[in-house]
Amino acid sequence: MKAMSEQQSTTSSLPAPKHCKESRVFKTGRVFPNDVNNHQTLFGGKLMSLIDETASISAMRHCRHNVVTASTDSVDFLRPIRPTDSVCLESFVTWTGKTSIEVFVKVIAEQLYTGERVVAATSFLTFVARHEDGSAAFVPPVIPDTEEEKLLHESATERAELRKVRRIASKQLADKLTTSKYWE
Repeated sequence: MKAMSEQQSTTSSLPAPKHCKESRVFKTGRVFPNDVNNHQTLFGGKLMSLIDETASISAMRHCRHNVVTASTDSVDFLRPIRPTDSVCLESFVTWTGKTSIEVFVKVIAEQLYTGERVVAATSFLTFVARHEDGSAAFVPPVIPDTEEEKLLHESATERAELRKVRRIASKQLADKLTTSKYWE
């Protein structure tokens, strides 16, 4: 009897799976003159900041814990975003590990005069869930429903493996880099 209650207690502490749609976030904004570079297109850094902000909300919605950005796997700028466009970011959790969360962000530019919409950028980010004391927090598995969610979920394992390889290479490179000031 005691063994059964311990097992139930352990099982009940595991997070229940959640659907991708439960983590979905939309953020729409305008592109103003101070947001553009000398080519009159949205600054890449400004877009990257919006991507990280939106993705972090998706990650927290999914796990209901603090999260930290572990990596930005990619930000692919596919089309320029201009002051005549609105920029709409859509993010959701595509895959999880034990404590890690992969979030996909799709950036859509909408030409405000014509209504034409194009995918202007895509990005994958990884977050790690943390308890308030900083210790790792387990995260729920994810359940994809739409064709887009299933496509991204099915290809997530490959991205996770690439992430591990890239992280090892980054650490090896960092070990060879100097931290001294160039003028000393």
